[in-house]
Amino acid sequence: MQHLAFPNESPDYREARIALLDAEIALRRQIEAVAAQRRALPPGGAVPEDYAFERIGAYQRPETVKLSELFGDHPSVILQSFMFGAERDTPCPGCTHMLDAIDGSARHIGQRAPLYIVAKSPIARLEAWAKERRWPHLHFLSDVEGRYSADYFGDTRRLGAAKRAERGMGEGEDWDETIFNVFCKDGDAIRHHWASEMAYAPEDPGQHHRSGDLVDPLWGLLDMTPEGRGNFFPSLSYEGERR
Repeated sequence: MQHLAFPNESPDYREARIALLDAEIALRRQIEAVAAQRRALPPGGAVPEDYAFERIGAYQRPETVKLSELFGDHPSVILQSFMFGAERDTPCPGCTHMLDAIDGSARHIGQRAPLYIVAKSPIARLEAWAKERRWPHLHFLSDVEGRYSADYFGDTRRLGAAKRAERGMGEGEDWDETIFNVFCKDGDAIRHHWASEMAYAPEDPGQHHRSGDLVDPLWGLLDMTPEGRGNFFPSLSYEGERR
């Protein structure tokens, strides 16, 4: 394979860069292999109920919609749990910065699979936040009854004792969490296909906020720099932010 040569680079730099390129190519192959493994998962569990959500419907009126109605003409649907429960004054900054990025992709993904953002706040509050953040392409659902969030770990209520201990959670201590869940049609049934369970997995030493790497370009962009991501965590607003 022929390699590039940038102005004034040293032989030591080029040698190290070629070694890194080999590792990057191996990583790309691993990413593709993991994606194939994910697609090949056997059928997941049937959903225990046809969950009800609230969304903004025709003429800007709130309406109830069932999980089974979210698919449209597609075989799969993606739901992302957004940490913006009614008890929070403001949403999670980590979730928010990720949705800042996802909004641009959301205008395209619906051609393959619908994407919905789920939170346990009133739908009017979610839509107001989307307007403030300028998210024109994201579709929000209010988990009015909270049963979906509990069953599919959009909050921590159903975590077992061992997982609670692993996360250092006190007795009776619960909060909402971010997680992606994918559901598929199976005849007349709806089955769970995959969840971003890595969000609940312990971090390896030295890692920082890597649970969202599957869809989060911020960390990938920062990892291109020699400084890396460090301990940086995004804010909900920045001085001098362009509007």
